[in-house]
Amino acid sequence: MEIAILKAMERSEEPKIVRKAGFIPGVLNESGSASTSVKFEMAAMNKIISKHGMNAKVWVELGAEKKFGFIKEIQRHAVEDKIIHVTIQLVSKDKEIKMQLPINFHGNAELEHRSLQLQVYKSEVEVTAKAALMPDGVIVDVSGKESGENITAGNLNLPPEIKILDAADEIYAVIKAIKEEIAEETKEVKPAE
Repeated sequence: MEIAILKAMERSEEPKIVRKAGFIPGVLNESGSASTSVKFEMAAMNKIISKHGMNAKVWVELGAEKKFGFIKEIQRHAVEDKIIHVTIQLVSKDKEIKMQLPINFHGNAELEHRSLQLQVYKSEVEVTAKAALMPDGVIVDVSGKESGENITAGNLNLPPEIKILDAADEIYAVIKAIKEEIAEETKEVKPAE
């Protein structure tokens, strides 16, 4: 699993000034020490998030130091959807951490081809594992599923060293027939008399 390298620069300026200069303000949190105010290059941050996801694991270079961590929080502008602040949690690679991993469902085109659809109830799974073993997300192939089948923890195919904290019977998604929903919609729409 590839881990990204992200350069950080210490900052003393206000976040608004940092953003005007083309950088993303952020903080580095490390347990047992004070948070460090930093700024990141916008292009580098966007590249890491698009390639590795919202919880990407990163090596953060700050001056001569290089520390391991993961993106803990991303704040976006309410209207423009631009990243306005990033929090990175620095941890030991052997530290046990708890995270919400995004679930990516693959094979929707195959389902649609068979007049089926995926109805997602929960798009994240809460897990715990050592920081170095934590994946960026979970991929579930739904292409071979049939109508009425549920996607549960058993379908997530996570290695045994990653423990799922959600309930064992948690349903993340269900496969449904498209024609059933179309039939229901036509029953509800009655012509005006």
